[in-house]
Amino acid sequence: MTRIAVVGAGIVGLATAHALRKTGADVTIYESGTPGGGQSAGDGRIFRHAHDDVRLAGFVSSSRTLWRQWEAEFGVELVSDAGAVAIGDSVEDKLRILSDLPHIRVALLAQGQLASALPILADFEGKAMLDVDGGAIRTLAAFRALTESLTEALVADHVLTVQHTSEGDVEIRTGTGVDRFDHAVLSAGRGTAPLARNAGLEIPVELAAHARVTFPVRQDVDTPLPTFQDGSGTFGETGVYAAPSADNRSYSVGLSETTGVRQDGSLADPPALESLAARAAAYVRHALPGLDPEPSGYVHCWVTRLPWGEDGVGIWSTGKISAIAGHNLFKQAPALGEALAETAVSGVVPALLRPEAQLGKA
Repeated sequence: MTRIAVVGAGIVGLATAHALRKTGADVTIYESGTPGGGQSAGDGRIFRHAHDDVRLAGFVSSSRTLWRQWEAEFGVELVSDAGAVAIGDSVEDKLRILSDLPHIRVALLAQGQLASALPILADFEGKAMLDVDGGAIRTLAAFRALTESLTEALVADHVLTVQHTSEGDVEIRTGTGVDRFDHAVLSAGRGTAPLARNAGLEIPVELAAHARVTFPVRQDVDTPLPTFQDGSGTFGETGVYAAPSADNRSYSVGLSETTGVRQDGSLADPPALESLAARAAAYVRHALPGLDPEPSGYVHCWVTRLPWGEDGVGIWSTGKISAIAGHNLFKQAPALGEALAETAVSGVVPALLRPEAQLGKA
C-alpha cells in the first residue's frame, strides 16, 4: 500500500487526506495544533464564484459540486443556501466574468431585493448582485466531519524537515520521531514555504497578518443570512467581506487589507491588527445597523499570498514532495484536495495548478 504523509491539518490538508483515502493510500497527517486552528480558523467562510480569473471561477464551480458530495457523504450542511451578496461598481466585472460560465447562477438585485436578501445592511442604492449558489461555509461542521473520518491518521507533532532519501523515498523528521513515506504533501500554511525550501522548492509566498471581527446580530432574522462583499466605498471602506455563523446570531467582518511581516517572521507593525479591528467596527456602525457594533470575538491569522494575485494558488512539486500555497483557499478545498491527491499518486501536477499557469491571476 502506498504510504503518503500530509503535513498540516487545515481544510486543504484534510481534504487531501480524504481524497487520498479514496485512492486506497495509507495516509498520515501531521498537525502540531488543533485541526483547523491555523489559517483555516473561524466559524464561517465565504463561498463565492466571482474571481478576476475566469479559470479560477470554473475551478471553484467544480469545488462547489464536491462540497455537495461531501454534504451527502457526511450527512450535514457544509455550505448554506443563502447565497453570496456583493455590492459596488465591481459587480459589473463580476457579472462579465461569470457570463462565460452560464451554469453559475447570478442575479442583479434591485434596492428592495437587496434589503430583503441582507436585512442587516443599511440603505444602499448602488449596484448589487446575488451569487445564488454561493453561501456561508460551515467551517466547524466541515472540520468535525473530516477529522472524525480521519482520526486514526492524525499525528499530533510538529514537522522539522521533509526531504528525499538516497533510497528514493521521503523522510519526515518530527519533534519526536522519524518516518518514511512514498510521497509527502505540504499544506502547512505559513510553514509550507520553509519546509518546501529545505526540499528544494522555492515558493514565492508573501506573508502578512489579518484580523477578522465577529459582531452579534441585533435581533432574530427569519431566514439564513447570505455572505457579503462590499467594494463600493459608500460606507467608508472597500474590500470588506463578511459571513454569518451557522446559527445566524453573529456575523464576522473583515477588511481585505493586511499588515506586513518582517523577514524574520515578526509583525512589522503589531498595533496595526488592533487598527484593522477598530476599522471593521467603525464600518459596522455605518453599513450594518442590524449588527451590534461591540465585537464579540476575533480571529487573527496569517495570510500567504502569491505575487500574481489576491486569489493566486499553485502546486509545486519535486520528486516525491508536493506543496500548495495561496490565499482564500477554503472554498476550493475539496477540488484542491483531489488535485493534490492526484499529484501524490501520479507524480504529475494538474496543468491548471502548476505555478506557471498562475491560476487566480488578477
